[in-house]
Amino acid sequence: MNRKEEAVKLIQKKLDGKTFLSYEEIATITGYHPKYVLKLKKEMLNNTLSLVHGNKNRKPVNTISDKERQYIIDLYRRSNVSIRKFCKFYGKRSYSCIYNVLKEAGLLHKNSKLTTKIN
Repeated sequence: MNRKEEAVKLIQKKLDGKTFLSYEEIATITGYHPKYVLKLKKEMLNNTLSLVHGNKNRKPVNTISDKERQYIIDLYRRSNVSIRKFCKFYGKRSYSCIYNVLKEAGLLHKNSKLTTKIN
């Protein structure tokens, strides 16, 4: 049970008269601010309480599209420059974004000098 569910349960007990805890004590138990506990109480009385966040299971707005992802992969395959020069050329996305796209596609190879073992 998460904190919000626990707070709702304690507030419901308080509204039903089954406990003598104050709202400040409920806030202390759950770790919420007393004003937030009163807000939860108001939402419970108005039947507008939601235990799940509204943006849950939604794709972030700034996520790179599949079309652009494929465009970056195809463009990098046709080029023969370093990833830094490619990022400066592309310019629409950050270095880390382009790096992650190319890494997921398996286009980035470790430097052979770093992976060579010394006998």
